[in-house]
Amino acid sequence: MKKILGVSGAAIIGLVAYLAFWPVSVRPVAWEAPENAGYSGDFAVNERLAKLELIRLNGRIGPEDADIGPDGFIYAATHDGEILRIGPDGKVSSFAQTNGRPLGLEFAKDGTLYVADAYLGLLAVDRNGQITVLTNQVDDGSPILYADDVDIAADGAVYFSDASTRFGAQANGGTLPASVLDLVEHSANGRILKYDPVSGKTTIFVDGLTFANGVAVNDASDAVYVVETGAYSIWRFPLDGSAGQVVLENLPGFPDNINNAPDGTFWVGLVSPRNAIMDNLSGKPFLRRVLMRLPDAMKPAPTRYGFVLRMDAEGQVIETLQDPAGHYALTTGAVTLPDGRLAVTSLTESSLGLLDYQDGN
Repeated sequence: MKKILGVSGAAIIGLVAYLAFWPVSVRPVAWEAPENAGYSGDFAVNERLAKLELIRLNGRIGPEDADIGPDGFIYAATHDGEILRIGPDGKVSSFAQTNGRPLGLEFAKDGTLYVADAYLGLLAVDRNGQITVLTNQVDDGSPILYADDVDIAADGAVYFSDASTRFGAQANGGTLPASVLDLVEHSANGRILKYDPVSGKTTIFVDGLTFANGVAVNDASDAVYVVETGAYSIWRFPLDGSAGQVVLENLPGFPDNINNAPDGTFWVGLVSPRNAIMDNLSGKPFLRRVLMRLPDAMKPAPTRYGFVLRMDAEGQVIETLQDPAGHYALTTGAVTLPDGRLAVTSLTESSLGLLDYQDGN
């Protein structure tokens, strides 16, 4: 019995030592998560997103963002590096292969497709699907490790997010594992970059964001709206460089992409509801390090829940589209199609969602 107790005691001591001291890559920073009101008020539960038409992507997964090309077709990024072209009849074909991880897509007026590729940086794709790497580092010499979303101002300047300068997507096992590391650490190392297509220069426009994600230049082209995923917030930054402000905060989930709607409002996707464990540990960096030493099956994971919201330029929530059952989940955003329907995108699904949409219904 003494031998058994001795072995058990040693095992317990070993486990405690492992949980307390085993090296992990994150250096968590204490912060205060706002109290989560959940799906109430402006975010009250509904099932408006539950009846999506699904366009199967023929084995590809993760249509994280989409845009409408000059030909009226839908273009969508996928997890294996491919950019797909989807016709009005739902036929799916390959447009380009970046051999990286394309995330944000945005067409310029001249038909060039700008791509924020998490592995490669900012890309340009011409009408024939030929790819050019425009930039993979800032002019100060710092590498772009997690290009995430992109939009274009009226003067041609390209604004795009570098979600994490600490945890590169390729170096940390992909976009989702890298994002988890950054959100757990919460060291506010994300930034928004500006690429000048005339000079070819890449400069820092804004930094100090906790997982800088979705980017949308407004119709007036005098401000860029930025999703700060780790703070459950959306910012408005004037393009003249004056101080930005938070326009929407304390969201009930992790916000991802933001896209312009035709009427000057914005569509925002929430990938997953907030995690109560992570919120409760926001002020306890040591325990967050311990959490990262647990087996993957015991760590917090995204919850399947479909959620897209529409807000105005002041950050007022106009409506939400939800699917609590999560039939189509890890929703990253929505894009308005020429016929008024919505294309709903996802981090992990094997299809693109289409919704017959009517304002407020």
